[in-house]
Amino acid sequence: MGLLTPLAVRIGAISSMPGLLPWITRLDRGLHRVSGGHVGILDIAGLPNIMLTVSGRVSGEPRRTPLLCVRDGAHLLVAGSSFGAPRAPDWVHNLREAPTALVQKSGRSVEVDAEELTFHERDRAWSLMCLVWPNFALYERRTDRLIPVFRLTPVSV
Repeated sequence: MGLLTPLAVRIGAISSMPGLLPWITRLDRGLHRVSGGHVGILDIAGLPNIMLTVSGRVSGEPRRTPLLCVRDGAHLLVAGSSFGAPRAPDWVHNLREAPTALVQKSGRSVEVDAEELTFHERDRAWSLMCLVWPNFALYERRTDRLIPVFRLTPVSV
């Protein structure tokens, strides 16, 4: 966590954030592009993050999404929260259809397998994620849907 993390937590709790998500994502992608994948909004906020690239389920085109992530041993956990919006983000649907995805961090890329967690595994992962980003609990209260959690595991070569 960084110096700006408490401010990021306060900003992340604002109820209008779901509507701002497309702009935030666009800005974050731009920062990643100009920095060669080394800096994004979540880096500035001192939060763990990745750039997830997954093929679009309809177009087949690569779709890049900056995501907060939580390390769980050799795995990474990501949640399709969209700040508690009523619909799951598109990347969730794409990841459910794709056999693998690409995780980029600090200019490095790793192919990963993604597994959507259910039941007790999801509950344990969700608790861990809420420790890193307390707003996940707020997002859960904002929506009627179960926020999906994925475990990303590097593909062995």
